[in-house]
Amino acid sequence: MSHDMHAQPIADILAGPILRQVEAQALHLWCATSRPLNLTVEVNDAGSVLPGNNQYQCLKLGERLYIHLLSVQFKAPLAQEKTLSYQLHIMDPDHQTSSVWQAPKMAYQTQSNGIDFIWRPTIQSLLHGSCRKAHHGFKDFDPAAPVGDGLVEADQHLANTPIEQWPSLLMLSGDQIYADDVAGPMLHAIRQCVALLGIPEAAIPDTGEQLSETPYYYCREQLLPHTETSDDVKQQFFKGKKKPVFTTDTAHNHLISLAEVVCMYLLVWSPTLWRHLDLSCPASITDETQKARYEQERLAIEEFIKGLPNVQRVLAHIPTAMMFDDHDVTDDWNLTAEWEQTAYETPLSKCIIGNALFGYFLCQGWGNNPKQFDQPLLERAQRAITHNGEAAYDDFIEELFAYDQWHYQWQTNPKLVVLDTRTHRWRSEQDFGSPSGLMDWEAITDLQHEIRDLDAVILVSPAPMFGVKLIESIQKVFTWFGKPLMVDAENWMAHPGSAYALLNLFTHPKTPTNFTILSGDVHYSFSYDVKLRGIKSSPTIWQITSSGLRNAFPDTLLEWFDRLNRWLYAPWSPLNIFTKRRALRIAPRKPEHASKGERLLNHSGIGYVTFNSEGQPEEIAQLCNHHQKVRFLKDKKER
Repeated sequence: MSHDMHAQPIADILAGPILRQVEAQALHLWCATSRPLNLTVEVNDAGSVLPGNNQYQCLKLGERLYIHLLSVQFKAPLAQEKTLSYQLHIMDPDHQTSSVWQAPKMAYQTQSNGIDFIWRPTIQSLLHGSCRKAHHGFKDFDPAAPVGDGLVEADQHLANTPIEQWPSLLMLSGDQIYADDVAGPMLHAIRQCVALLGIPEAAIPDTGEQLSETPYYYCREQLLPHTETSDDVKQQFFKGKKKPVFTTDTAHNHLISLAEVVCMYLLVWSPTLWRHLDLSCPASITDETQKARYEQERLAIEEFIKGLPNVQRVLAHIPTAMMFDDHDVTDDWNLTAEWEQTAYETPLSKCIIGNALFGYFLCQGWGNNPKQFDQPLLERAQRAITHNGEAAYDDFIEELFAYDQWHYQWQTNPKLVVLDTRTHRWRSEQDFGSPSGLMDWEAITDLQHEIRDLDAVILVSPAPMFGVKLIESIQKVFTWFGKPLMVDAENWMAHPGSAYALLNLFTHPKTPTNFTILSGDVHYSFSYDVKLRGIKSSPTIWQITSSGLRNAFPDTLLEWFDRLNRWLYAPWSPLNIFTKRRALRIAPRKPEHASKGERLLNHSGIGYVTFNSEGQPEEIAQLCNHHQKVRFLKDKKER
């Protein structure tokens, strides 16, 4: 990492290419460039170029930052189960020259020219994960025992697997970034990127100050709006002081501007910009405690950076679907109606949420289902970016808040149905301070229509539909005492209406026979086999949770939760009568080699699932650090 940001020229490709949705007659790529380049994609089948039309969309975010979505519309359907490759062609409009983009170490061993991929609409296997925090493990960082990165493990899986056996897709089910939990070195890097790329920023609402002049390291929570509500929530921890509306304890470096959000995506997906950055502690940090924390975090960040070439490689080769969760925006995002009222009525918190959602649209949502974002919407987005801080920007943020189509489907077999559990909330009618349902009645009804008559379906719910009963019970107790925000009391059973509607979904006579539910969010991994009690035609449900890619739950606490849950909610326990899931028979699987009867796996990694011809999971595993594969095994009594 250079001490002089301008010591070396900035590469044309800043991040990407990321292979996004692949369809029978279309392929979509996302990338970020430092210049207004004309990009085209050429797809090859055994050396022959597939005829097709390139469609090119680009948004300018700064003097040296352009976000692109490239699409190829093929004249004939792609060949299934066959090795294909693509090349990214760059036309320099200044010099009228054309070249094929190449990056070091992007090819796997079997490759010659281009970037290989395979279109496998019949899903025989997939990778999935969530919760990737760059500075995870900084408090007790040990260079000899790195915490790992699930996306690096995904890259190694592709490197060690013949392409004919590659997974059909990679599903990232939330928290691709932690906008509300940013390390000091990461924020310092982000601020350097904003300057390096020449991205304009509006003044901070309520203060009129510029982040470029005062970055506010380790004290941004002081800028956030303070309310009596959040004071009540966290009074015992903060000695009665008023608290920010964002109740997370980690908001000291909370991202604020759109420029900061987009730069964080560039820095967690690609090694390119890190070559221009200096991670030395900035002179503006003078507090000795903050300096010590900065140095701890820097070690974790430097380990994270080492894996980014692998991350860039895997994202270029495998179709990748994404969905937001809370940390992509902020902790407790839309958790209660009361939180929404406070957050969206305060200029700064509304600005932070809007900028994070705008960043999600540009870097994640755009590639999930490109056809749903038409040219007029993109023109309004460009106008908003050009007029940041003016009415056009505010109007577009309002449009994003009102947008209700973040959910999407991929026409695979089984069909991949990705749920938006953040902006379709079922607000409590009795108490605005109680947790909202993760999806409202209308959204669940629409889901029911979308999946009816299917034999099998893969549902992606960022939060588990069927979680750990003990933890959900603890969340319920805190909710009774009016403090749902203290324990992130957001689960499918927290709201009576959404819980009932969800369970009714599985009892519908035309519901799929096989449900695979992929989830994340909770920072540990587990797998349940679920059946409806007393119903012969009950669908078979698999709740498969993989979290986190680079995160974990406190070890000792999770061990006790796991143990107590097995004792208190064993199949014979009368406590099961008091749960909303009493009509279900839930059989947890045991992680392979678990020595104490554990059911929860606390290890950074990525989930791996294989499917049989009927769309039923055959192997459920977690690919952990050091290439360790941990399978979730059915109890012998259940086999």
